[in-house]
Amino acid sequence: MFRIVLWAFAALYLLIVGIAPAALAPLTLAFAGLTAVIAAVPPSVLLLAAVAMWLKRKPTPAKPATA
Repeated sequence: MFRIVLWAFAALYLLIVGIAPAALAPLTLAFAGLTAVIAAVPPSVLLLAAVAMWLKRKPTPAKPATA
């Protein structure tokens, strides 16, 4: 019985090791493309976009309570 369990774990390990790199390849390529796009944009433009988004989403200050 123990030998069957070991063979099952060995088969499962080989399936995972063999399938995982192929399954992760599209994700890896997508992140590589995203990195290339971000690297092509000048830092000043990225900073300007970040400031614009922060100003757009900036929370409004709370009004003081009147008694």
